[in-house]
Amino acid sequence: MRWTLPNILSVLRLCAAPLLPAVYFLWDSPLADWIALVLFVGAAATDWVDGYLARKWNVVSRFGAMVDPIADKAMVLIALMVVVAQTGMSAVMTLAAGVIFFREVFVSGLREFLGARAGQLKVTQLAKWKTTVQMVAISVLIGHGIVALPAVELLGTALLVVAAGLTLITGADYFTKAWPYLAEEERP
Repeated sequence: MRWTLPNILSVLRLCAAPLLPAVYFLWDSPLADWIALVLFVGAAATDWVDGYLARKWNVVSRFGAMVDPIADKAMVLIALMVVVAQTGMSAVMTLAAGVIFFREVFVSGLREFLGARAGQLKVTQLAKWKTTVQMVAISVLIGHGIVALPAVELLGTALLVVAAGLTLITGADYFTKAWPYLAEEERP
């Protein structure tokens, strides 16, 4: 494995994920919210940059293909956990986060089960939009700790609900594509 800039960015994003909750243990709001927002937005930006650079420079690697989705999921899921905890665990937000958690674990399990056939579960354009909406929603909800306006929390919650809807759609799409492999009979 070569340490290319895209791979380094993915690893940094992976390492940044557990720092997000630590920020809230080290500092109080609004400083913690500012630090978390910069950390999360910076990590979200590297998600786009590392893929763009890997393709542009023709340095796509197996390591990058493996670590990039793990880093994305770690950052989104840990950030969701933080946001739900920081906003008082409203029913709507907790349900939306639960749907997102379920789908991410489910699709990861499908890919692992399918092994070499996981190439059949290529990332779709809708899944990329789902990730974008998730990251924007989480950014807005982290930002709510800074501005503390009800409209900001409402916007963030609405975006999170949209992200959960896209999450269900893309999860169903992946399941449908995986079904022929799941329905195969075992051969002795």
